[in-house]
Order: sequence, then structure tokens, then C-alpha cells
Amino acid sequence: MNSWLPALAETLTRGQAAVLVTVVHTVGSTPREAGATMLVGAAASLGSIGGGQLEWLASGAARALLEVGGPPRLLRIALGPSLGQCCGGIVWLVIERIDPPEAAAWQARAASLAAGQALQRRIAEGDPASVWQAIAHPGGNKALLQVRGARWTFTQQIGADAFPVLIFGAGHVGTATVHALAPLGARITWVDGRDDIFPASLPPGVEAVATDTPTSEVRAAPPGSYFLVMTHSHTLDFSICEAIFERHDFAWFGLIGSASKRASFNRQFTARGLPPLRLADLTCPIGIAGIRSKHPAAIAASVAAQLLQIREARAAIRHAAHPGPDAPPLSSMPRPQ
Repeated sequence: MNSWLPALAETLTRGQAAVLVTVVHTVGSTPREAGATMLVGAAASLGSIGGGQLEWLASGAARALLEVGGPPRLLRIALGPSLGQCCGGIVWLVIERIDPPEAAAWQARAASLAAGQALQRRIAEGDPASVWQAIAHPGGNKALLQVRGARWTFTQQIGADAFPVLIFGAGHVGTATVHALAPLGARITWVDGRDDIFPASLPPGVEAVATDTPTSEVRAAPPGSYFLVMTHSHTLDFSICEAIFERHDFAWFGLIGSASKRASFNRQFTARGLPPLRLADLTCPIGIAGIRSKHPAAIAASVAAQLLQIREARAAIRHAAHPGPDAPPLSSMPRPQ
């Protein structure tokens, strides 16, 4: 979900300036969370901070900064009737112009993120630009706005958020699932034994692996991985599932198929001595309840929604165990001019 970052590096390399618009704090009901980022260029924008009048106003402020230049700005926008939005919350934005001489630095930052590192950003009232640094211990995306009197400081962490997904099978459903999950920030390893089945062009964040030993990809996957098994062969599905059951550190494990396929696999795993409690680690059939369509795109949408639910639930558990600091009250912040 950080596609704006390599796009910014590419824009700067072409000799064009751009403006980063970042949600730095929210109160009440708002369309996007702190850390959401939109990249605004002279002719187009990438990403979204929530749409509607909020995004229209932010885009106008960004293009004004793009034309006349100037230091970063903090904007406070109330999403009430006067704005034509009914969310009712308040959004604080930082808009910052980035110029072409910084192209090499942004190329390096994009490479660091692609390599699994995280980026830390800090900017304060009066600073000419954000200070960025790469860190070796990614922990997902975080954002915090702090206010001391009239002075504000914003810190942010942008990470290759831990969402590793391994998809076994490059048939119609596998292909649709890859395209459904790739825009959601998943780092996908797409595995199949047929090297000529993968498309020539892959979405960002997707690595295609053609191998006759898919179980080796199971064993090499990082802890916290999400496994989706949907090959063309029940025998191959079973061997991949068996390798996954050897692990105890995955986030989720799904197998495409019917309830009868699930029952058949349960019997085979039980006969091989797998404890009954471990069988509950396998989800089959896959997808959220209520979607009966078997169209590949419908299955993919259902599975993507299921993985998002699981990921959100896991994140909520982590946050409850390790809550982050609350930002100080922002009632003293000036309204945008």
C-alpha cells in the first residue's frame, strides 16, 4: 500500500516535482487513518486520503504548493456540513513539496523498502523538509502527531508491513486471487510447477516461482505467512498441506475445495497421526460466508476479504497487547488559512 513511494522516485527522476499529502492525525469518524498518503503531481495523483471534498481541498492546496513552493504545511479540516461531508470527524494533513534534486535519495528509500527495511520520517513546525532514515526492524506503518503549544512534530514509520502470502497454483482462481491481494499490500510468492503459466507482467510485490518442489517454498516462508493452496491436483494440494502442517508459526492456512474435500483430507491426516486439534488450523472451504458464486473473480474477492478480516483481527490483538502512545490534544491547532 506504499506504491506512492516508488512512484515518487520515478517522478523525481523525470525531473518533475511532486507533493506528498499525508494524514497525520484524525479525531472522530474520518474516511482514512493516520499515515494514509496521496502523491500529487502536476498532471495526476496517486493514492487517496479519503476522496470527496477533503481530497479536493487537499489536492488544491498541494497544487498551489507545487506551483509556488514553500515549506511544509499543516492543515486542519473538519468534515462537517460546511464542507459537504457528513463524516463529522476532523483530519490533520501535512503537505510537503519534494523536488527533483532529491531523486537519488528517494530511489534509495524505495530500494530499502523493497528490501524489507522500514523508513522513519520526522518533520516539525519550521523544518524545510522531512528527515528520513532507513531502519532494519520493520514493524508496519505508524504515525503520531504531537503538539506543544503552537509547535507540532510528526513522526511516521513506513514499513513493508508483514503480510507475506504464498499462493500455490496459477490457474484461473490463483491468478484472480493474486490480482485481488496485490493492491492490498500483500507480498506474494506465487508458486506453480509450470513455468509457462505465469503472465509476462506481474503486479508490484508479486514474485513468481516455478518449481517442482513447492514444499521447499513452504519451509522457506517467513513466520506469520498466509498460505493459500489451490493447485490443479488434489495429490499436490495434500502434499503442500502436509508441509504446512509441519509448521506452527503461520498466520493462516486455506485450501480451496468443498466440504467433501475437507472431510477427505481430514480422514487422511488423521490416519497419518495428525492431532485432531491441528485440523482446525486448516480453513476449507475458503472465503467469507454468503458468497455462493464460483466465478474466479468472486472467489478471489471473497478470499481477499477473509484474509483482510484475519489480518485486522491479528493487528487488533497485537495493539491490545502493546498499545502505542496517544497523541496530545490538538484543540489548540490553528485552522488552515
